Amino acid sequence: MNSEKNMAFVSYLYLIGLLIAYLTNKERKNEIISFHIRQSLGLWLSFFSLGYIIGNFDSWMITFSFWICFAVLIFYGISTALAGKKTPVPLVGKLYQNIFKNLF
Repeated sequence: MNSEKNMAFVSYLYLIGLLIAYLTNKERKNEIISFHIRQSLGLWLSFFSLGYIIGNFDSWMITFSFWICFAVLIFYGISTALAGKKTPVPLVGKLYQNIFKNLF
């Protein structure tokens, strides 16, 4: 169980951690790790796509709010991964599970 929690945690560590978790889980297909890979992939893709749009506003208040919101969601995902739970991140977690259910 400890290695499951570790790999679920690693999946949230930027894109390299996501890749490491995916490659490690490729053969074993652990459900908890797959759950957190889907969450992490959705969060990082949202971060890059929304970050590009928000960067065009040229407002530090909007940018700072975006960073705080993203940091809270990542921290929530990490804390549930370390607890070994399959709890989706608020607001968008269930959407990520539905979108990426066929990939992982």
